[in-house]
Amino acid sequence: MNPLTGEPDRPLSPMPPEELAATAGELRSRSATWRAADRGEALSAFGAAIAGDEHLLAALVADTGRHAESELERRAVAAVIDRWVRQAPALLADRPDEPAAIPGIVVGGQAVPYELVGAISPWNFPLLLGLIDAVPALAAGCAVLVKPSELTPRFIEPLMRLVPPELPLRVVEGDARTGETLVGLVDALVFTGGVATGRKVAQAAARAFIPAFLELGGKDPAIVLAGADLDRAATAILRGGTANAGQACQSIERVYVAREIFDDFLGLLVAKAEATSLTCEGGPVGPLVRTGVIPAQLAEAAARGAVVHTGGQIERHGGGHWMRPTVLSGVDHSMRVMTEETFGPVLPVMAFDGVDEAVALANDSDYGLSAAVFAATEEEARQVASRLRVGAVSVNDAALTAFVHEGEKHSFNLSGLGGSRMGPAAVNRFVRRRAHLVNRSPRSVWSV
Repeated sequence: MNPLTGEPDRPLSPMPPEELAATAGELRSRSATWRAADRGEALSAFGAAIAGDEHLLAALVADTGRHAESELERRAVAAVIDRWVRQAPALLADRPDEPAAIPGIVVGGQAVPYELVGAISPWNFPLLLGLIDAVPALAAGCAVLVKPSELTPRFIEPLMRLVPPELPLRVVEGDARTGETLVGLVDALVFTGGVATGRKVAQAAARAFIPAFLELGGKDPAIVLAGADLDRAATAILRGGTANAGQACQSIERVYVAREIFDDFLGLLVAKAEATSLTCEGGPVGPLVRTGVIPAQLAEAAARGAVVHTGGQIERHGGGHWMRPTVLSGVDHSMRVMTEETFGPVLPVMAFDGVDEAVALANDSDYGLSAAVFAATEEEARQVASRLRVGAVSVNDAALTAFVHEGEKHSFNLSGLGGSRMGPAAVNRFVRRRAHLVNRSPRSVWSV
């Protein structure tokens, strides 16, 4: 579907299972050569091509209906490639020999990449989330096969034209059946998407006896303590909850505010939301690729007494689906808008009495991806951050994981499973470690 017109305008052409198997076999056959190659040179050429290709940018815009985020996405991928070209060699280097506990024995080791890594990626950031795991896997020496979402296939063709011939990477068009087939063809798997599908992927990976790394979304809270800079907090929370029309796993989706500053904060947030327009009007908020659960969540919240201060309706412009930043008050945890992932520009705001209640509310969730804390001091914010059951906390800002990829983090609860896709672990996930145990003494340890 074209998100700007609301009309289907491109047929999907899934790769047939036999062709997918042949593609996987061809990639696997190239993995040994790739391990021995100058991987940095080929990856750098790929990054430079992505950064300057307007056809790729146009396809991303057509897939998602937004321009600014697509340009940001393109730059982010180029930066990810540059980072791994610089950092991966040291992380993957052979481990030097070190003495073992037994005299005369030394222990060394080497990284052994998986031959073929598979990635199944979502529609909200097609290029970035299609390559955020593929790039470190390639840097580790793996061949990579990517199946993006069937909702955003237009970017695949222009992207594949940019892949250097020596790079063992294929991005293929497909549907759910394609993803199911892919699991049985690879040696390790990365999946980004919803919890229900993630469970199926994990089960399929377990049957295939391969590792699976899952990132499954979130319901990220923001906590605003008394003494925080309210203007800063309102700005960051609004942008952190409405960027890409809220269609991001790290979006702020629930806000908890100290009762003594609640009215002041809510007034600021509402004013900033009302001043934010849609991109079809020259503003920053783009169209919805899917309306999903948004209408049902808002209807239930209203029926239970929630107050809609801004937005609140799906609008049609040019045939596409749009939604203005929507701020709610009068909410509580009996409402799905406070407990289930929304994936839209919706910010429900709830008052709390005391830090303990704020922490309890933030932790009352099936998810645990990330969070944000605003306070008068960094120390106060970090004390609260240390009590949250999430993998990353933005301090005095929101949704920083969209920009900062150096911090190693793990998903809590249903937000994911497996090693971190950020920090050094992002590349180390794609290798197994082989130990070399060397006896340099004149006798075997088995000698009597």
